Amino acid sequence: MIDIGKKDPDKTHYKDIWVFVEQTNGEPQQVSFELLTKARELAEKLNCKIAAVSIGKSVEHIAEEAFKYGADKFYILEDEVFSDYRTEPFRDALSRILIKYKPEIFLIGATTQGRDLSGTVATELKTGLTADTTQQEIDSETGNLMMTRPTFGGSLMATIICPDDRPQMSTVRPGVFKAIPKETPQKGEVIRETVDLKEEDIVKKILKKVVSNEGNINLSFYDVIVAGGKGMGSKENFKMLENLADLLGGTWAGSRKAVELGYVPQSRQVGQTGQTVHPKLYIACGISGAIQHLVGMQSSDIIISVNKDENAPIFDVSTYCIVEDALKFIPKLIDELKQNKKIKTQ
Repeated sequence: MIDIGKKDPDKTHYKDIWVFVEQTNGEPQQVSFELLTKARELAEKLNCKIAAVSIGKSVEHIAEEAFKYGADKFYILEDEVFSDYRTEPFRDALSRILIKYKPEIFLIGATTQGRDLSGTVATELKTGLTADTTQQEIDSETGNLMMTRPTFGGSLMATIICPDDRPQMSTVRPGVFKAIPKETPQKGEVIRETVDLKEEDIVKKILKKVVSNEGNINLSFYDVIVAGGKGMGSKENFKMLENLADLLGGTWAGSRKAVELGYVPQSRQVGQTGQTVHPKLYIACGISGAIQHLVGMQSSDIIISVNKDENAPIFDVSTYCIVEDALKFIPKLIDELKQNKKIKTQ
């Protein structure tokens, strides 16, 4: 395996913010650009540079996109052994380059691959890792990264710091931040790293790949999401939310409680243990607003909430609050939209 080298114990030697650009078959994951956008905000407060790093068989073409979203440098590790993701070679290669260049902050998307890779790299580097963060800020006094995530089943928000070890590492779920290109992107520097790693040195082998998207849906692709919670009462009542979503050109989803009750599949769950979204319009029907749900949708541009409990926490983050039984209100809204549609087409 790769000799990753010895970690520098002096944290004052660490600087800059790095983002891991995950890719599959040469296609970068959108969450990587979301993190580069956030890194720009953090870098302004630390007065430092931003670097992106990617590993794969062929990844140099991703550099232009990385520069577009704010990277000043793009480190690439290309080799045939990185054609497919395997924990050990990716771990060793990434750990070696992090030890070599000593970034102060290292961000990774909380994807299936990112969650696996981040934990092993943090262990290798003997540093802390905060998983599934929803907010990141720089402490103005210490310069430490303050990483906030839901805890205790989503009932509390915890802010975690890693004051003694570097790099400060955290994973962020797709959709938490928005990917915003720079107004005036500049050409960055591409730095090619090499690894001394042969296929025969890798114990794990990929014998067969089975790719299936059955039942999967990426809610972040939609500008309009109509979501329901426990207050919808039954799986059958979610049909009206599907109809409303169709009329508005969007899709439907549910809260964790709705999933637990069997009203909606887990693939359509919004929240800490589901997907994080920020559509232009989010309509919450019969959702009380537990923290674990709010962290998954509170960045939506417009939030309309329908709940018969006027004290429902969901109203605290809503643009428009409708105190009404969703089961009575939604059918009326659907009829009104259909009527308006008829008038416009006449």
